[in-house]
Amino acid sequence: MKNKSPVADEAPEAPEAPEAPLRADAARNRQRILAAANEVFLERGADASLDEIAKRAKVGIGTLYRRFPTRDALLAAISDERLLALAEASRARDDTLEPDVSLRLFIEELAAHASHYRGLAVLLGAVLQSGTPGCLAGTEEGRRLLQRAQDAGSVRKDVSPEDLLCVVMAISLAAEQGDASKSRIAHLAGLFLDGVGAR
Repeated sequence: MKNKSPVADEAPEAPEAPEAPLRADAARNRQRILAAANEVFLERGADASLDEIAKRAKVGIGTLYRRFPTRDALLAAISDERLLALAEASRARDDTLEPDVSLRLFIEELAAHASHYRGLAVLLGAVLQSGTPGCLAGTEEGRRLLQRAQDAGSVRKDVSPEDLLCVVMAISLAAEQGDASKSRIAHLAGLFLDGVGAR
């Protein structure tokens, strides 16, 4: 037993030394993949080839899939910081805006984000379910704002968070197909909220 314990103690320590450079390499690869994905998605849309993204990032396709096993996971990672910022900005204006106005602004901002890459609107539901901090924050903020507007009596009680997501996707698709200006997105969001206003 005494002869085995030093070996047992040493076994987990052996791989620890080389892990630090691997982590640094992995972080660099991740950033290169995200930067390349942003470029390629902007050029070709959210359904662009993942092989092309790997080549642009100068990594193997296996490395890309180890970091991001699905297209949705890659899009969620790219969206993460933007969604976190949207949720934070939305919470910060609680004291200055009425609940229905806060909800409308968030819908507009989320729809504008979903039309950032051509084809992202169709994938938005799956992307938001990816579980990244930004996706979780964006989803939770949508639920919170809807509940707040319903509690204030400005939105019908039968409107669900899933309804909101469908509307955001529809607005994004409409913007993607035609005029993607802020005024067009705001107009469409206003039409929806006027239609679901509490009577």
